[in-house]
Amino acid sequence: MSVLPFPSFLDDVKEKGLKRAALEGVNEVVERITVGMNVQDIREALRGEPASRKPNPRLQPHADGFWLHMRPSYFHRSVTGIYPTFRLGWLSTYFVFFETITGIFLMIWYTPSPEVAYANMLNIMSNVPFGQFIRDLHRLGAEAMVLIVFLHMLRTFFTGSYKKPRQFTWFSGVILLICTMFLSFSGYLLPWDQLALWAVTIGASMVEASPPPVVGTNLNLLLRGGPDIGANGLLRFYLLHVLAVPAVLFIFTGVHYYKVIIHGHSLPPAEENIGEDTAKRVPLDKRVYFIPDILTSEIMWIAVTTLVLVVLVTWFFHAPLEAHADNQVTPLGTTAPWYFLWIQGALKLGDKVLWGIIFPTLVIIFLIVIPYIDVTKSRRFAHRRFAFSVAFILLSLLVFLSYMGLSEFGVKTSADSEILHEMLMEPAHNHMGTLRPIPYDQLVVGQFTTAQFETEEFGGDIGTAIAHQNEAVAGDLEEILLAYLNSTLHLSVSSINFVPLPADAPELMDGVATLAHDITQHPTEMPNAWATVIITQPQSGLKRVDVVIVWDEVQIEDGVPVLDESGNPVFVLDENGNRIQRINGDTMFIHEDSQYFPAPGA
Repeated sequence: MSVLPFPSFLDDVKEKGLKRAALEGVNEVVERITVGMNVQDIREALRGEPASRKPNPRLQPHADGFWLHMRPSYFHRSVTGIYPTFRLGWLSTYFVFFETITGIFLMIWYTPSPEVAYANMLNIMSNVPFGQFIRDLHRLGAEAMVLIVFLHMLRTFFTGSYKKPRQFTWFSGVILLICTMFLSFSGYLLPWDQLALWAVTIGASMVEASPPPVVGTNLNLLLRGGPDIGANGLLRFYLLHVLAVPAVLFIFTGVHYYKVIIHGHSLPPAEENIGEDTAKRVPLDKRVYFIPDILTSEIMWIAVTTLVLVVLVTWFFHAPLEAHADNQVTPLGTTAPWYFLWIQGALKLGDKVLWGIIFPTLVIIFLIVIPYIDVTKSRRFAHRRFAFSVAFILLSLLVFLSYMGLSEFGVKTSADSEILHEMLMEPAHNHMGTLRPIPYDQLVVGQFTTAQFETEEFGGDIGTAIAHQNEAVAGDLEEILLAYLNSTLHLSVSSINFVPLPADAPELMDGVATLAHDITQHPTEMPNAWATVIITQPQSGLKRVDVVIVWDEVQIEDGVPVLDESGNPVFVLDENGNRIQRINGDTMFIHEDSQYFPAPGA
């Protein structure tokens, strides 16, 4: 008679004893979880012993299970080493799930609104347990995912694995590469800092080049959510990042894996006869079963890759977070994300419709049709010299265009703007303006000049050098300076009177010394340059720092100073034949509670 009104574990204990009933119960649970493998089967697999049951229970999870249904039950021994796959396909899939897991964690603490997004990032980095750690992993994983997927496609091309019958497998891979790049790009905006805003602004502006103009304009508005990226744009990019693009990515990942199972992993080119595809015909003595060999190998790859990521984000890599996004302030040297630099470089060649829209579209189309235009049967390296030559030319072009996309290439920034930027810039990429980390108590109110560090002609006497500078400024130049300070920088100053830097402010002295050195590094563009640092206190607990540079204006052509026969710059003169002086300046505010720390080693 049953112990309970229905069959139960207690009946098994009554009939078989506790030990046997417990073992059979565990065995049954394990078999259900693994879809066919019991404890003995798992023990035999881990020991490397042949299966004792027939049919082979190690194949049943592939036939009846959901997850392993997407994986081949066995592989050819020739594709189980590092070459020819380099495990890049598996690593690409790993990063899809890695990014999903870390992204879900970040979603818990994030709201896609300009009012709170930046504050959410600060909260994640400072208050959420392991928040910065997970954010760094997510950002580094995104960068690595783009690189790994690209390398996987490159490997597929060089081994000829895109050839018939794997044309559609290659096509799905191209779609996955595009999704990966756009997934990373759409996530760029979410921190809502200056780097995010302007990198995405540059990337989104490429869409505006779509012909005809009415289409480009409306596509740009649709993507941004308005003339400028704001609340609507942030929400659009958030939905693309967490919903639309991942949906396409997961669908095509499934399609890609399905096609790999259908056609098998292509063997190394040298191991197949020309024109033959023997990937699906694996001899028994060449088979390596997924369980346990491939499974344990892939677990090892996951462990090693995760360990590398953890080590990198612990000691070497931190996802940047710059100042709060501001549509009114354009940072110096802004570029698109590194994987779109080649498009930004191409845009510098001329017409933005041709190089910003048509050229990238042709590149994508070319990638898709490669398997259909390369109909040669041989996959061997020696028989594909032309394809390899074209590939190396295109790779060289990609590298060169990416170099052209850097802010330093083809875009000349005036020396005065660069100096002001280096003096006052907000923290970005572990770098900040020279004057910004100076302690609040060392920002002594006063007017200081770089003439303090040019004392050679005065016998090293700082007082004499500063007095001479005050005399040189008095008169018309003082009026011009005061007008500039009042009207352009909105700084109310009644007179100019430079004083020596205080001896008890060594970091301020070092900062002004750096400024004095920097302005002397451009003798042809900024001859006779000098600068002043004016520190005021507009209210309690807040100090204002203004840096103003003055120099003799010279003639500029194509961003380069015009030189005479002696190699000296040609000055710009007024109607009376006097040199015209140029002035440029910028401002920063420092609160007494500000805590700017220079990067280690800076």
